[in-house]
Amino acid sequence: MNVLLQAIRSAGTALATLLLAFAASAQTAYPARPVSVVIGYPAGGSVDAVGRAVAEGLGRKLGATMVIENAGGAAGAIGVQRVVNATPDGYTLVFGSSSEFVATRLLNPAQKYDAARDLVPVGYVGSIPLVLVASKQSGVTTLAQFVSTVKANPGKTSYGTSGIGSMLHFSGELVKKQAGLSITHIPYRGAGNIGSDLAGGAIEFAFLGPGAAQPFIDAGRIVPIAVTSAQRIPLLPDVPALGEHPALKGYDLVAWYALMAPRKTPGEVVAKLQSALREALREPAVRRRLEQIGVVIGRGDEDLAQIMAKDAAAYRRIVAFANMRE
Repeated sequence: MNVLLQAIRSAGTALATLLLAFAASAQTAYPARPVSVVIGYPAGGSVDAVGRAVAEGLGRKLGATMVIENAGGAAGAIGVQRVVNATPDGYTLVFGSSSEFVATRLLNPAQKYDAARDLVPVGYVGSIPLVLVASKQSGVTTLAQFVSTVKANPGKTSYGTSGIGSMLHFSGELVKKQAGLSITHIPYRGAGNIGSDLAGGAIEFAFLGPGAAQPFIDAGRIVPIAVTSAQRIPLLPDVPALGEHPALKGYDLVAWYALMAPRKTPGEVVAKLQSALREALREPAVRRRLEQIGVVIGRGDEDLAQIMAKDAAAYRRIVAFANMRE
């Protein structure tokens, strides 16, 4: 009888060990299927371009297929909401900018999600200044001409952005506030069609990411006027910063990019994603691609929660100044 009991106990111990090993194996198996990366804008804009570059590098480090899902609308908020509502298992992530992670909630109090509460940061990717560009038909070729032309024609010129509450929109409203300009905002569902509309003369001005603007600039179809960062950027060294004009002294507003997951995603999955993202951002091919777009790549140790809190305070002031709230 004792031998039988001993055998049963041994079998039970072996089974428990096997189950623990299986559970551990299941945990370390992530990712076992394709990972979706939701981008809250149509293909063709700067957020999409940066997101695709990051996703490809991340996929290589994870050994997984990354599926890009463009869910345009509401300045990126529709895409973020989809991920907030997704199963928190690491298979649905969102790549976005400071716009949809911080700014849109300040514009629309009815927005259901709060990124700081409903998402967990995978990591900060980098920042990017925007470019103020002009149509050839506008006749504007310099920053001084932009300010004087718009000031002389209040409400008669327009600028395009990727949507209400986007960083492109915030950039334009801050220009209007600081320089005392009146210019009509034309929101698009994404940045993809802005360049062609600008080149065709449908709008006079626009704010675009450097990557989206560069092909039109190189082809001579639109004119770069200024960048939104405090200093000039290597990608466009001859283009002044907005702050170089006396009416816009101190102007400095850049977008940043980050990858996030639903709040209750398991800690070990988030840790694996964070490690893979850091490795991807060190990969030379990824860095070259991001730098060509105009991204200033992060150090890898940024506190995204702190960045979001600081930016929320700055954007709140712009919303109040420009009466942007819906």
